[in-house]
Amino acid sequence: MIITVTMNPAIDKTLDVKNFTGGAVHRVTKVIQDAGGKGINVSKTVQALGGETIATGFLGGSAGRMIELALNQLEIRHQFVHIEGETRTNVKVVDVAREGFVTEFNEPGPTVTSGDIEKLAKTLDAFAGPSSIFVFSGSVPATIDKEIYGYFTRKLKKRQATVFVDASGELFAEAVKAKPYLVKPNAYEIADYFGLGDEASEATLADLGRELLNRGIHTIAISRGQKGALFVTHDAKCYKANGIQVQAHSTVGAGDAMVAALAHGLDSDIPFADCARLSIAASAGACTTLGTKPPVGALVEELVKEVSIVSL
Repeated sequence: MIITVTMNPAIDKTLDVKNFTGGAVHRVTKVIQDAGGKGINVSKTVQALGGETIATGFLGGSAGRMIELALNQLEIRHQFVHIEGETRTNVKVVDVAREGFVTEFNEPGPTVTSGDIEKLAKTLDAFAGPSSIFVFSGSVPATIDKEIYGYFTRKLKKRQATVFVDASGELFAEAVKAKPYLVKPNAYEIADYFGLGDEASEATLADLGRELLNRGIHTIAISRGQKGALFVTHDAKCYKANGIQVQAHSTVGAGDAMVAALAHGLDSDIPFADCARLSIAASAGACTTLGTKPPVGALVEELVKEVSIVSL
């Protein structure tokens, strides 16, 4: 079972415009609203790939009720902690005249109390065990300490659960200290963590991944956009997967699809090389969808055939 934890979910409102320019008036050609937040996106992709998932985290207000309704319609199991305040709405502006060009406006999120965190801890503890995979993804509201992913990683590891973390900045740095099973930084995020610039070479990224191995991480997936990804495994091997050319509508959710495929592959006992191929195909498939919808399973099956894995 894959349990996703979204501490700062959102209604994702995606607007299609042509030739987006700041300070100008635009006519919107299409509006799509989705239940969003990185963990929820992971759950949607896990389900699309045929896996079992439960979405958890914090929800509040009318936006929170809309997300629960959307998850019910998608037949995705969920067990959120209900909080005071309103779950945020994020606006994503897609310029249809420029492939993959998206401008995002993300709200900070509601207040979450220590009592809310205690309730979430009880919820997660009820699902924890040797067969459970927890995925912590994305930002947290400003009132939550940036050590929170590290805190839950330590707590769940004591129950022999497997923990994935997809975060950036201080959230990522604190989570690394707790040694989750897998982390998925992108090329910029891992370079930033080590104090390097955003133009790190492929060889440098591989070395940075191996350094995270030395710090106790089992598997590191470094996403690189159209260039594909690097995967560093517990035996210090590094694999390179090519990117796939697709007709992209938006790259939003591509990283979430990658994490979902890796979690689904582990949960299904799929060999790691096949997991890596699946993650690249799912990520590319997510780029073809409207809004923050998951990739279509049949498309992912076709795209897997285009992924090659080489050892570095």
